[in-house]
Amino acid sequence: MEHESKHNMNGMEMEKERKEINGSRKGVELTLRVLALVLTMAAATVLGVAKQTKVVSFKLIPTLPPLDITTTAKATYLSAFVYHISVNVIACGYTVISLAILMINKGRRRKGLLMTVLLGDLLMVALLFSGTGAAGAIGLMGLQGNKHVMWKKVCGVFGKFCHRAAPSLPLSLLAAAVFMLLVVLDAIKLP
Repeated sequence: MEHESKHNMNGMEMEKERKEINGSRKGVELTLRVLALVLTMAAATVLGVAKQTKVVSFKLIPTLPPLDITTTAKATYLSAFVYHISVNVIACGYTVISLAILMINKGRRRKGLLMTVLLGDLLMVALLFSGTGAAGAIGLMGLQGNKHVMWKKVCGVFGKFCHRAAPSLPLSLLAAAVFMLLVVLDAIKLP
């Protein structure tokens, strides 16, 4: 008997249950967007401030003494790192805009707006994965070098820079995963 009464809800009870589900979905979406904001901001900041200056000895001719040259490693010296930082800044800015849209559009389900946010989230997934891939490839080259083209390991000389810049990659990957979850949530909301 009790089981049958659960299935025989009136319209008001069904509406109340639907609003509770929508409210919890919005809470999850808000939390994920704030998480994406924090992750992209952290990824851009961590890589953007990574810097190390070191005196490096170069030996031009074996009979002459080595030359000591002061060199600096910065993320802005490598275009892949600049791209990675830029992508994370773009994703961070987009997240602020999408949070504002979410706050302004409380409870209203506009299909065009939902589709725009869905496409924006999808674009952020693509940008974050491409930026992380580019920075990861250059980071791996700096860590291991490449014997075939005679590129030396840079992280052997600038270890502090490499260790400071490395956390940017997993932060950005986590942000991309959060945006993927947002794409799924956005797709579920579409009628």
